[in-house]
Amino acid sequence: MAEYQMKAGRLVTVFGGSGFIGRHVVRALAKAGWRVRVAARRPDLAFFLQPAGKPGQIHAVQANIRYPASVAAAVKGADVVINLVGILSPSGAQSFEAIQSQGAEAIAKAAVQAGAEYFVQVSAIGADPAGASLYAQTKAKGESAVLKAFPRAAILRPSVVFGPEDDFFNRFATMTQLLPALPLIGGGKTKLQPVFVDDVAEAVVRCLDEPSCGKIYELGGPEVVTMREIMAYVLSVIGRKRLLMPLPFSLAGLVGLGSEIGTKLSFGLLPPSLAVTRDQVELLRRDNIVSAEAIAEGRTLSGLGIAPCSFETIVPTYLYRFRKTGQFASQRAA
Repeated sequence: MAEYQMKAGRLVTVFGGSGFIGRHVVRALAKAGWRVRVAARRPDLAFFLQPAGKPGQIHAVQANIRYPASVAAAVKGADVVINLVGILSPSGAQSFEAIQSQGAEAIAKAAVQAGAEYFVQVSAIGADPAGASLYAQTKAKGESAVLKAFPRAAILRPSVVFGPEDDFFNRFATMTQLLPALPLIGGGKTKLQPVFVDDVAEAVVRCLDEPSCGKIYELGGPEVVTMREIMAYVLSVIGRKRLLMPLPFSLAGLVGLGSEIGTKLSFGLLPPSLAVTRDQVELLRRDNIVSAEAIAEGRTLSGLGIAPCSFETIVPTYLYRFRKTGQFASQRAA
């Protein structure tokens, strides 16, 4: 707590602070005593964050990472800069290269010019310049750009992140309402290590207390599970029965192509929970878990002094709404 108090009054600029991970990071920073500036394309959509802190502690400013002048204005006077911006699928000018590679580079360079002391880049497990997916390639390029500008920056690579507003467990639960069967891409054998969003947020804050000297942390929860096990778990939590249908990667790629075409032809009206891209299919060819090297070197949540939460203790608290009778599904009349 003493370390947190030393940070009181200092300013941190958070790019992507109104997103899923961002809103939890902003709350954690405010709790730790930081003044928080949320940089967003639509600052009016970030006003909901203000009650997470004391009056005047959190405020939003306009910034588009594709426009250097707005980025420079957003980081002016900041002691620390945090970049959480990322996309799972491109849309118009919001390409993987523009957002995850060039965007990260623009923010890092602006932070250096503004005299920021420290930088945190939230990336993803699987970031790889030689990866098969553009998502993985551009995440890796973004990391390199940040470390070139800020050799002491912390890079955080979470596995799939879960929490009440996630697009993971919620997405699968929504699919059960729309489809008679759930597809298991690649047979559902891909391994994941779901990590709680509040644990990721706490990791960001702790990196600011103990500058990590260029370390790359890999963040995962306590369980390693396959996609098939995750799908089966979601069905058990919401009390629904659906077929689990294996889908070879080759066929899943064709489905992804059809989904991309359908999204364009429908002007984005295809339900997001049913949309999948070929790039996302490529991502599932590799396991998304913390590496043995990161564990051995203490570059994990445990290494930051955080005991990760199990998804089995959190997910039922927000998936109950997908049960046929909601929160009352488990109750019986006397």
